[in-house]
Amino acid sequence: MNKNKLINAYSDLMAHIYEAMDDTLHSFADALDIAKEKISKVSDLSNEELDRVSGFVKRDVEQAAQGLSEKADKHSLAEWFKFDIELIENFTLDAFLSIADKTRIELAKLEQLAQKHTYHSGDITGPGTFICDACGKEIAFKTPSEIPACPACHADTFIRI
Repeated sequence: MNKNKLINAYSDLMAHIYEAMDDTLHSFADALDIAKEKISKVSDLSNEELDRVSGFVKRDVEQAAQGLSEKADKHSLAEWFKFDIELIENFTLDAFLSIADKTRIELAKLEQLAQKHTYHSGDITGPGTFICDACGKEIAFKTPSEIPACPACHADTFIRI
């Protein structure tokens, strides 16, 4: 599996979700389905790859939505990333903030805010800081990336902090 293809698909999905949620009153789930359909028509991703990447996007957006304050702003997003958002390269910050905020509202309605997401090496994720479940080593990403094994202990499970 080509990880660059998956990383690019992650960014493309985010852009299409933003477009679908911005233009209409689609829920995050509906916008994700619309984005997947658009990407499946123009990419060479298999259904399995597309489902995998959409799972990564869904996880990250839900996690961000849980971490954002009620009044989503760049400060609360910077707190969630655990680094200065000005360092983010090649990532549509407004799109991510908008999607995460709308999803936060959806999640509040569904009362799913207590769920913690686990991240694994090999997963594709958006910008953020992660801590190794085994040794506590922090790793940070400023662009959509593939999560590697822990550089300190080689474990493969992480939690976004």
